[in-house]
Amino acid sequence: MRLQKYLADAGIASRRKCEELIAAGRVSVNGTVARLGATFEEGDEVLLDGRPVAPQREKVIILFNKPKNVICTNDEGEDRVRVSDFFTQLPYRLYTVGRLDYDSEGLILVTNDGDTANRLMHPRYGTSKTYRVLCTGWLTPEDKRRLRNGVELEDGMTSPAELRILRERQDGRTELLLTIHEGKNRQVRRMLAATGHDTLRLQRTAIGKLELGDIKPGEWRYITEDELEKLTQ
Repeated sequence: MRLQKYLADAGIASRRKCEELIAAGRVSVNGTVARLGATFEEGDEVLLDGRPVAPQREKVIILFNKPKNVICTNDEGEDRVRVSDFFTQLPYRLYTVGRLDYDSEGLILVTNDGDTANRLMHPRYGTSKTYRVLCTGWLTPEDKRRLRNGVELEDGMTSPAELRILRERQDGRTELLLTIHEGKNRQVRRMLAATGHDTLRLQRTAIGKLELGDIKPGEWRYITEDELEKLTQ
C-alpha cells in the first residue's frame, strides 16, 4: 500500500498531512529516507522522526466540544493549550479532522482513523457545517441575499449557504445560524465581514447530521456506529 495510507492507518495524521511528513524527509523505510510515491510492504520498518510507526488495531472517532482559545495543531513547540491535551489519558495518537479557529468553539471530530478523516475533509463529499454566530449589526435583506447566494472573497466565491436569523437583539447585534458546504479559512467570519458585520462569537454546532447537543466545552464522547454511517454516506 502507499506509505501515506499506512501512516494514516497508524493514526499519525490525515493522508494529506502524512504526504507532507514524507515530503519533509521525516519518514524512513528500512533505514532509507522515504520519498513521495513510496510504498509499504508487510515486514517493512517504518520510522517517523526516528521512532517506530506501528499500525493501530482499534479506530476511534470522538465528538469534542472545543473551548475558545484552544488550538487544533499537535505541534509540540506550541505553548498554547491544544485539543490533544484533553486526551492524554487515552492510548491513541489522535488528531483533529480539519480545523476550528483558535478563537472559535464548538464541535470538532478527533480521531486516529486516517481514512475516515480523509473522506470527511475531502471537498467532493461536501459535508456541511453549521455555526451559531453572534455578529454586530442587523442584517439587511441584501446582506441575507448575499450570504445565501454566495459571497465574493479574495480566494473566490463561496457556495450558497443556509441562513437562519435567530434573534435581532436590542443592543444592535444579531444571533444567527449559518450552514456552509466548504471549508475556506475563517470562512464564516470573512463572509460576514464582507457584508459589513464583525463576528463576536462563533460556535460550530453541527457537522452534517451530527450535532453538538448538550456537551459542555472541554467535554467529549465517542460517536456511535449510526452517527458514523450518517457522516460518511
